[in-house]
Amino acid sequence: MSTTESRATSTPPTTTESRATSETLEDYTLRFAPRSYRRWTPAVVATTALGGIAYMADFSIGAGIGLAHGTGNALLAIAVAAVVIFATGFPLAYYGARYNLDLDLITRGSGFGYYGSVLTSVIFASFTFIFFALEGSIMAQGLKLGLGLPLWLGYLVSTLMVIPLVIYGMSALSKLQVWTTPIWLLLMVGPLVYLVATDPGTVDRFLSYAGTGGEGGIDTASVLLGAGVCLSLIAQIGEQIDYLRFMPPKTEANRRTWWTAVVMAGPGWVVLGALKQAIGVFLAVYIIAEVGADAAPEPIQQFRGAFDAMLPSWLVVPLAVVLVVISQIKINVTNAYSGSLAWTNSFTRVTRRYPGRLVFVLVNLGFALALMEADMFSFLNDILGFYSNCAIAWIVTVATDIGVNKYLLRISPLRPEFRRGMLYAVNPVGVIAFTAASGLSIAMYFHALGDTLQPYSPVAAAVIAFALTPLVAFVTKGRYYLRRTDDGLDEPMLDADGNPSAVTYDCHVCHQSYERPDLAACATHDAIVCSLCLSTDGVGDHVLTAQPPLA
Repeated sequence: MSTTESRATSTPPTTTESRATSETLEDYTLRFAPRSYRRWTPAVVATTALGGIAYMADFSIGAGIGLAHGTGNALLAIAVAAVVIFATGFPLAYYGARYNLDLDLITRGSGFGYYGSVLTSVIFASFTFIFFALEGSIMAQGLKLGLGLPLWLGYLVSTLMVIPLVIYGMSALSKLQVWTTPIWLLLMVGPLVYLVATDPGTVDRFLSYAGTGGEGGIDTASVLLGAGVCLSLIAQIGEQIDYLRFMPPKTEANRRTWWTAVVMAGPGWVVLGALKQAIGVFLAVYIIAEVGADAAPEPIQQFRGAFDAMLPSWLVVPLAVVLVVISQIKINVTNAYSGSLAWTNSFTRVTRRYPGRLVFVLVNLGFALALMEADMFSFLNDILGFYSNCAIAWIVTVATDIGVNKYLLRISPLRPEFRRGMLYAVNPVGVIAFTAASGLSIAMYFHALGDTLQPYSPVAAAVIAFALTPLVAFVTKGRYYLRRTDDGLDEPMLDADGNPSAVTYDCHVCHQSYERPDLAACATHDAIVCSLCLSTDGVGDHVLTAQPPLA
């Protein structure tokens, strides 16, 4: 078909389509992020992405593992999880930054299919409201200590305060993260450096801490149980990609800064995360010696104790509260933002209606508030240990499809595809690998296969997903990746540097201009349709038909 559009056949945009085209407000929720919008430098994008890593949950997670299993086992568990998270996060971050897609759009073309990835979108949305609830609980603890607010009111305050910040997406979040990061770093690192410099004995107590069991030796089961809790954070790469998709095009001129930003803000987030978990163990051991074990898992109490050693008493609680509030805001705007994208993606594909991202900001916050009011903080490790099995199975499946099926075996198409009509509804490669890996590992986690195997559930999730993803692709010969190889447009998808093309065309349904990767030919008109109008096409008038298989 010709790459020009005839407006004679166009129809007036509906209310849904008009709402969907408010791109500044909706932040390219369901589609490719165009070059015209990606006006930030790699450094700004990276700083914004890393701003979300300010969350305090790492300190609680590290403290919980250290208290249960001792410092040695905790540090090994943290290291094992960090290696897995970095290795699986690298190909996902590269694809997000290179092709300017979020993780749901990447997942569609990396083994799951157009509707198959709805399952993983729900998994990711669950991740965001679980961690929103965790961070909100930590903030409520700080507000109770500093202002005397009851916990239920603190939960409500921590939920409502992020709504104005998250509505406008990347434009507002980039400013928030850049300006608050230096303050957060100073408040977090300062007391740790002071304690180590003025009381070297804290390091000895930290290294020799044996845990509540009192044994202290390295134990494989303890390491794997701890790693399973840490691996619940593996889905954090999805939130990193929600920012990395706004990276500028990669060129020879910015090649070094582009790669530095992608690695640091993509898989590199886990380096800072692992350090925070280790600090959580350190501060928990310090608090046990100074206050007692009951307060050790709470970040507000950890930093209250650390500030108390170096500051006047009148300044201790206010600074501890400021640190907790800044951290909570920095991560929970990201949780609310990324969760709204995941829910909107799922809802729009299933119902073919686009209600707007703000609706699902409120839905995600509602789930998080319910978890907080149910006191999820008290059974944190149980929630994360269970959840990690699903998250590991998903991320390992997609990472394996990119790294092995695309680049090594060349079974999966190298360029990601996300548009309706171009993909099969369900691809058995990812769906089978994910379902088998998560199902078996969850059964192991709940002792269905015996107590001996229970600690190995996260290992099982990773190994099964890694093995089944190429196996199913090989057995199916990759035939369920693409429903079509031709989208009906003559214009190349990529420019001379291999970046998504910036050439624009008008969508004949919503009458808006979009860049080449977001468009496909219309099945019933000599015209072009954008990806979101294809998604919301209730009867499929505009969706291209399947191409016959090659002989």
